[in-house]
Amino acid sequence: MNIYTQQIVIGQDDIDMQRRVSNLRYVAWMQDVAVAHSAVCGWPMERYESISQGWVVRQHTITYKRPAFLGDVVTAATWIASYASRRSLRRYVFWNTEEKNLLAEAETQWVFIDMVSGKPVSVPEELQTSFPVVDKDATAIFKMLCA
Repeated sequence: MNIYTQQIVIGQDDIDMQRRVSNLRYVAWMQDVAVAHSAVCGWPMERYESISQGWVVRQHTITYKRPAFLGDVVTAATWIASYASRRSLRRYVFWNTEEKNLLAEAETQWVFIDMVSGKPVSVPEELQTSFPVVDKDATAIFKMLCA
């Protein structure tokens, strides 16, 4: 399966006024792990630039289950759940690495665009084959990776 995982150590800059990880931090991590997953699969930012095409966010959705705190180690996992002609759905799951508690489930609807015109274009077949679809929801992936 083509699931990318990355560990994150919660630092002071990740914490909000309630002394837990800021909601905005999860959005940043979603982008960070998507970019890292892309690079690992052979699509670093330079490759997108070379074809003048790339991804833009249409919509983020996050469901928070439990808070994370300063010093926690969080594992983020991401994968491609589906493709449409000009879009992809990328899912994410975040959990406390040590306690194996589910922290958040999320997804992003990405649109593939021409960087010059800004208009949506079809996702190239070569790109789709680099990121095989994983047809599982976040809870199933969490259970599989934490088993």
